[in-house]
Amino acid sequence: MKKYENYAANLKVLSSAKNEDLSNEFIISGIIDKFFIQFELGWKLLKELMKYEGNSQAASGSPRAIIKEAYASYSFLDETLWLSMLEARNDMTHIYNGNAARDMVETILEEYIPAFEELKRKLEELYGEQIKKF
Repeated sequence: MKKYENYAANLKVLSSAKNEDLSNEFIISGIIDKFFIQFELGWKLLKELMKYEGNSQAASGSPRAIIKEAYASYSFLDETLWLSMLEARNDMTHIYNGNAARDMVETILEEYIPAFEELKRKLEELYGEQIKKF
């Protein structure tokens, strides 16, 4: 599977999280894990697209650098929100408190999933069928 296909497939599963039992700790943990994967797929997809566009900054392996450069290339990308996702991803390995995990899931559902969906939609508009080759 290509990066875009992986991104879209994982997003489909993550987007169904709002229909799950959010009082179940196992479900909470699964949503956080799926978010982690979705974020990784997202910034790596952006990196691949920037390479395709000939952007030399795509050679950087840093998610922060890729997000900042992608923001310059794709005006529809919310840099602040994506940097917030990066911070959440980095911090989530230190979540041991159930309340903090539930708060994170609330943010994932209300802010991050819509941002992932918007990226998918905008990239499809921008690249059309070509996006499936990435």
